[in-house]
Order: sequence, then C-alpha cells, then structure tokens
Amino acid sequence: MSIGHTLLGLLESGPRHGYDLKRTFDEKFGQDRPLHYGQVYSTMSRLLKNGLVEVDGVESDGGPERKRYAITDAGITDVAEWLAQPEKPEPYLQSTLYTKVVLALLTGRSAADLLDSQRSAHLRMMRILTDRKRKGDLADQLICDHALFHLEADLRWLELTSARLDQLAKVVAP
Repeated sequence: MSIGHTLLGLLESGPRHGYDLKRTFDEKFGQDRPLHYGQVYSTMSRLLKNGLVEVDGVESDGGPERKRYAITDAGITDVAEWLAQPEKPEPYLQSTLYTKVVLALLTGRSAADLLDSQRSAHLRMMRILTDRKRKGDLADQLICDHALFHLEADLRWLELTSARLDQLAKVVAP
C-alpha cells in the first residue's frame, strides 16, 4: 500500500493535522497495521518537499505546534494517476512455502508434515477471519473476504502439492 497516496487521498476531503490523518488511516485501512506517528510525519514531510501538500496553518492551543496540511493541485493529480493505475497482479512465483517444501525434500525432512502444519495454520487464520467478518462492518467484511480468498487459494495449492509430493520428490531430489 502506498502510504503517501493514501494520506493524499484522505486530504482531498479537506485539510488535516498529522494526528487526524493517522487516526483516519488507522480507522479505514490500518486496523491490522496501524501507522506510527513518525511514519505519518516523515511521509508528510516528503509530500511537502515534493509539492504534493502544503501547510495550511499552524496551531498550538497551548501545546506543541501542529501543522495542518492541505493537498495541492499536483497532489490531486498524483492521487488520480495512482488510482487509475491497476495494481500489478502478484503471481507468487517466489513462494516461501514452496521453498520450504523443496528444502524439506532436499534435506530428508518430512514435507508432508510441513504441508499439514501449514494447512492447520491456514485453517486457524481462516476461522479468525471468518469470525471477524461475521462481526465486522462492510469494510471489514470486504477486507476479510480478500484475505480469505487468498488463503483458500493457498489451501488448494497445499492439497495439490500434497497429492504430488512423491512426484516432486523425484524431480527435486533424484
């Protein structure tokens, strides 16, 4: 995820302080990976330097100064271009899981046990996500569906690999 583009997009609704940007980001996108304040401010500093945002005001309210940021026309154009650009489909051709299966075969360890253990971990995560989806709002349901579909694809791969393990062993460790 492009943190900079996301923060720019949030600024399109109006100027905000870094604290407000972090809070909104965490509510909308970062429940599982909230932003650190330092990340917000370093990103805003970079966006300011690149002319994508400007300081719209500074307030102190008796405490430290707080900058209010506003998106510039260049920032709006940048967000529009980013949104219009399709994300690169990830083919996962360098899968850590595949590497572990092959290494287990090469080192005489049980690839079947590894696959069973991984299957259990995937099923556990699917139960957690399904429970979260059931209790969540629409945004949470959609993000959980995305993750569940990927886990389902992984499970299909685990089953296929388990079924072909003897063949794979002959190919990788003749």
